[in-house]
Amino acid sequence: MSYISEVLAELDARDPGQPEFRQAATEVLESIESVLDKRPEYRKNAVLERIIEPDRQIMFRVPWIDDKGVAHVNRGFRVQFNNAIGPYKGGLRLHPSVNLSIIKFLGFEQIFKNSLTGLPIGGGKGGSDFDPKGRSDHEIFEFCRSFMTELYRHIGADIDVPAGDIGTGAREIGYMYGTYKKITDRYEGVLTGKCLAYGGSLARTEATGYGLVYLTEEMLREKGKSFKGMTVAISGSGNVAIYAAEKAMALGAKVVTMSDSTGWIHDPAGIDLAAVKEIKEIKRGRLSEYKNYRPKSEYSTSGRVWQAACDIALPCATQNELDANDAAMLIKNKVVAVGEGANMPSTPEAQEMFVKNGVLFAPAKAANAGGVATSALEMSQNSQRLSWTFEEVDARLHGIMKNIYRQTAKAAEQYGHKDNFIIGANIAGFTKVADAMLAQGIQ
Repeated sequence: MSYISEVLAELDARDPGQPEFRQAATEVLESIESVLDKRPEYRKNAVLERIIEPDRQIMFRVPWIDDKGVAHVNRGFRVQFNNAIGPYKGGLRLHPSVNLSIIKFLGFEQIFKNSLTGLPIGGGKGGSDFDPKGRSDHEIFEFCRSFMTELYRHIGADIDVPAGDIGTGAREIGYMYGTYKKITDRYEGVLTGKCLAYGGSLARTEATGYGLVYLTEEMLREKGKSFKGMTVAISGSGNVAIYAAEKAMALGAKVVTMSDSTGWIHDPAGIDLAAVKEIKEIKRGRLSEYKNYRPKSEYSTSGRVWQAACDIALPCATQNELDANDAAMLIKNKVVAVGEGANMPSTPEAQEMFVKNGVLFAPAKAANAGGVATSALEMSQNSQRLSWTFEEVDARLHGIMKNIYRQTAKAAEQYGHKDNFIIGANIAGFTKVADAMLAQGIQ
């Protein structure tokens, strides 16, 4: 049995019933085999065994009272995975699907994504199975206050710096930050994704979507292509999807699809992004309302956005949303490139099909790192008591994403996998963290 097989077998024995985490660990470990062949010291020092085991896994109850006076109890999580290169960094997801497996998968991915940014941040993730949809501001405040009443014990500006994620925006971060400050009497950059009034960073809202497009554009440019004149299919309608669409349009592309949890829109003339922003960011509504703005568009509650003909696909909704059937459809329609805006949105089978069929494929570790990169820039501004302009942050973000692409492409070619950016991203992210672990001894 190979070293990788041994480690994965041990993972299965220790963590049964965690499919998302198993998927993420398998994808990374199997792609770095060529590195392990050349670096026997990794096995000697049990780097794989240590890197798949979180430093700590924190679970706690979150009791809160709704507007009718009824008490509820949710489960809270914070998985601090690896801090070999910096304090733990990763978002807080509020969604009914949240469980330990999903938080561990996200935290594990975060280790390597953060490594690729070139910034001194480790990997972690957290959240709760609380659903903010349909809840009043007061109910969300009550939940966030209760959640932070426990979480505050485990975080700090130089220890663990959480951020937003699905279900956790500036409102939720604000409620949590206020609670942290009240309990600890410390005003520090312990959370990112804050609003501008008290230490947030310009361009943070746009960062993941913009970063996705910056890296995908760099990947296209290497092949003599660009977003200009391309038709783009995007899934999702949150921050990542909206600002990926905005930047793709700015570069001359036509975006024709977006989606939410109830259905998807197809607008062959090009998505009216102002309408989507009004529906999702102001009204907090559903995309079914889009036809009120563009009567000639199509709205469907069945099928997938990937059935729309496109040159570039940007999955920006959630994990495993693009499967082998979707990949086959995109390939049949001559898709040129796929860039992952969400965390692990393509199944392993879909990824393999893209690579085998010569589709340019930018994996999430590399492509959606713009959000956490800008969160780290927010940490820097907080530490220095500075506020950079939008243009300054955006320029730094653009430079970081171009460097991530270069690292990824270089690692892929160095280990004999030219243009396989899945393997390249995993190798580049892993080796930096692994070398830091070696330098610090068995800890």
